[in-house]
Amino acid sequence: MSGPVPADRAACDAAGGDGQPAVATRIDALLTGVALPYTRPGSRSGIAKSPRSGRVRIGELGLEGDEQGDLRVHGGVDKAVHHYPFDHYAAWRAELGELPLLATPGAFGENISSHGLDEGTVCLGDRYALGDAVLEVSQGRQPCWKLNDRFGVRDMARRVQDTGRTGWYYRVPQPGSAQAGDALVLLERPWPAWPLRRLMRLLADRVLDPGQLAEALELPLVPSWRKLVERRLASSQVEDWARRIDGPPQG
Repeated sequence: MSGPVPADRAACDAAGGDGQPAVATRIDALLTGVALPYTRPGSRSGIAKSPRSGRVRIGELGLEGDEQGDLRVHGGVDKAVHHYPFDHYAAWRAELGELPLLATPGAFGENISSHGLDEGTVCLGDRYALGDAVLEVSQGRQPCWKLNDRFGVRDMARRVQDTGRTGWYYRVPQPGSAQAGDALVLLERPWPAWPLRRLMRLLADRVLDPGQLAEALELPLVPSWRKLVERRLASSQVEDWARRIDGPPQG
């Protein structure tokens, strides 16, 4: 990649790029939840998650005991574990007020809560050791309407997307177990030029530049993201996110 190094890349490199392990990040909480009837007719969700004590098994499909309400769009091997930085909660409290939901981890449906990592210092494809499991960063989160209803804020999903405070997902190439207090240690960083913030901005800013889109296609994108980028490149049009962000009509 020629030209100046993007600020996000510099941040990613400083966090442990070029194969050098980063300082370990302590995990504050591992969280799971069960899928229950949700706010709109026919909907279900496991977004309400609570911290787990002791060791938790982490398998190919995520943390043992964790459930998703709609397996068409949540869960699966590429969205097995969701990590959301607790660092972001202060910014949300500044914007939304001291909501009880923001007092403790779990407001965003995350499975992992921590301090010290964010979308600017985590790169696509990063591999981390957690306990005796290995996690691989597979994609950033594309927020959906369930956040609107969870927070009682009509445009919460759009705010999450626009701010870039989305969190990210892992796949689990090596199952194992872990517990709160364990270290998350970077093992490998194959794509140091692509912190998640850079990739998410390409999507959220509705970029149509052929050069940037072609460069993104060189990455190990999940199938849905690859299809999205290929479609933009072929059609010079951006997708309609209204249904994902606003959701079905409320009954």
